[in-house]
Amino acid sequence: MHRVHAKYISKTPEIISLTMMETQRGLRSVAVAFLILLILLSICLVYVPWQQSVTGYGRVIVFSPMERPQSIEAQIPGRIRRWNVVEGQTVKAGEVIVEIQDIDSKFLIRDQVRLLEEQRQYLQTGLTQSQVREVALSSQLSDVTNSRNAAIPAAEQRLRQAEDRQRVAEQNVEQAKQSVVTAELNLRRIEELFRKGLRSKRDLELAELEIVTSRTRLESNLASLEVARRDLEVARLDRERVINDTSAQVNSLRASVAAVRETIAKTNSDLQKIGIDIGNVSERNDQRLVRAPRDGKVVRVMQVGEGETVKAGDQLAILAPVSTDQAVELYLSDYDAPLVEVDRRVRLNFAGWPALQFVGWPSIAVGTFAGRVKVMDAVDDGRNRFRIIVVPDEEAIRSGREETWPKLDQLRPGAEVNGWVLLDVVSIGFELWRQFNAFPPTVNRGPIGEKPKVEFDSNKNTKSKDDEKDEK
Repeated sequence: MHRVHAKYISKTPEIISLTMMETQRGLRSVAVAFLILLILLSICLVYVPWQQSVTGYGRVIVFSPMERPQSIEAQIPGRIRRWNVVEGQTVKAGEVIVEIQDIDSKFLIRDQVRLLEEQRQYLQTGLTQSQVREVALSSQLSDVTNSRNAAIPAAEQRLRQAEDRQRVAEQNVEQAKQSVVTAELNLRRIEELFRKGLRSKRDLELAELEIVTSRTRLESNLASLEVARRDLEVARLDRERVINDTSAQVNSLRASVAAVRETIAKTNSDLQKIGIDIGNVSERNDQRLVRAPRDGKVVRVMQVGEGETVKAGDQLAILAPVSTDQAVELYLSDYDAPLVEVDRRVRLNFAGWPALQFVGWPSIAVGTFAGRVKVMDAVDDGRNRFRIIVVPDEEAIRSGREETWPKLDQLRPGAEVNGWVLLDVVSIGFELWRQFNAFPPTVNRGPIGEKPKVEFDSNKNTKSKDDEKDEK
């Protein structure tokens, strides 16, 4: 027989049934606790912020191309004579790293520069002499030109004088002819008068003498006219001779001046060639000494041993410049790349630095460092990955909210890095709903070049109006 509890003995069956259906006090507390927990969970899902992010993997680099590790190459073919450094040695800019012996047959003479300098001195002396000769010939040409300008007018004047003498001789001949005609008429008249007895014998003889004199004078004038004509011809020939002789002298001197100038031009060309050869030989001699392009540390020596032959362009060593320019390159998938833009904040975890990262709450992360997206590639790397370059967040570091990145002697280029590019701030409920539905993160984009309006700050949690509308 079942035992009945004492509190049910004095009650009716109906009252006993109602009493057995009452909720125990412990279960009420549990229900209240679950209700409060549900309310708190709902409030958290709606109001607790969550920082969305995308993950990238990469390595430490030097941002400036001039500060990155660089190869030291041989500029000329030759044989290694001597190494002046060892791996890990720090060098200054201009310090000789390795000496190379030239093996080109054109540059084997040791004092080639001195010989070229002497040859240039000889050419310079010849150039000076040619310039002096040019000055002398130019002066002589000027004098001959002035003489020609005076000789030709003088010859023309002599020609005019000969022409004048010819005209005078012609006039004298005409006058003599007229005198002969007059004398002949006078002789006939006196002869007629002599026959009539009107004139004396003496008058007749004087008339005959006058006609003889007139004819003699005519012949003399004709001879003078012939002489004048010959003088005129000689004057013309003399003028042509003066013109031709002076022209020949001027042309000869001009040819000499042109020849001298050609010699000067050729000498100047030879001097320029000699100067180029001297510069090439000097530069060639300087290239035999491979120097450090800047301050840095010799990371690796690629060619070893004296007497080893190298070609122009062969890598001799690798130099890591002394620099404080740090950056990180991260690779994002083509699924995440559209969500990232320049100036986005990034949290970085360097290999070798212990870190505790809470992706949704970067303010409580430990061991991570702050950065900003500086560059984003426009094309992929051939494997559907897009590269972004992250630099230190100088503003946050200066304000003291973030720690300075480790120095390059601790954080060397090539070290692995994990990075989280911080996107917008949403509620936890929205993030869970997005994850369950496999939706991409939301991005609140502003105008091009403008910083994102909503960012998760380590000192203050904020949400945008758009996020509040999405939560509602």
